[in-house]
Amino acid sequence: MILFVSDMHFGRGSRAEERASEAALVACLQSYETTLERLYLVGDVFDEYIEYPSLIPKGFVRFQALLAAWTDRGLPVTYLVGNHDPWHRDYFEKELGVRVLADALVESLDGWTIHLAHGDGLATDDRLYRRLKPWLRHPLPVWVYRTLLPADAGLRLARWVNRRFGHDRIQPGTVDGLRVHARRLLAETPADLVVMGHSHHPEVHTWPEGTYLNLGSWCEGRTYACLDEEGPKLMRWNAAAAVAVDLAPCVK
Repeated sequence: MILFVSDMHFGRGSRAEERASEAALVACLQSYETTLERLYLVGDVFDEYIEYPSLIPKGFVRFQALLAAWTDRGLPVTYLVGNHDPWHRDYFEKELGVRVLADALVESLDGWTIHLAHGDGLATDDRLYRRLKPWLRHPLPVWVYRTLLPADAGLRLARWVNRRFGHDRIQPGTVDGLRVHARRLLAETPADLVVMGHSHHPEVHTWPEGTYLNLGSWCEGRTYACLDEEGPKLMRWNAAAAVAVDLAPCVK
């Protein structure tokens, strides 16, 4: 069993809301503990994340402790950063044993060739962000930001920018653009399964070229995906009943 989850946006809501979101995710992940082979975090795990040389944003230690326990026993965990949480250094890798990647990833798993990406900057309505993305992730401006702004000030500014210029609405242009991009990848690369997040719109599409699966968002819909011998499935976690609901199975 392989799990994929994205867009938790930890730190976005009130303390009570975030504690509930974290507890639900930990319970969901633990329900697969005996069969789980790999876990992929597909971006925007945090709503803001700026890691300093000796400091990290506080909170969500229960989730991080679960990751550390799993990697300690040899279970691979991979974290593809998103547009909200790209400024990692080495904490997740050195302390938690998590592989952190800044770009898309192609892996062969359980007979599938999977293209994994968060999805930011890939839709046609992301043109401005696509131009800004290299600068937002370039080591020089990141170093300047960390150096000139103390940790609290840096996080507060990032939070203000997110609240001022970000939005929680599902954007049809982003949904459609990611779908088009996924089908192009399936047609032009060896991948037969594309997994993304970012749009916050969970969906599964199977075409002659392959299958596209968008994870939706954990923070809003408690959606995620699993891959087993039956193929990829889009799931929703029902925290009240502590059960997973298969939203849309798709078979290769």
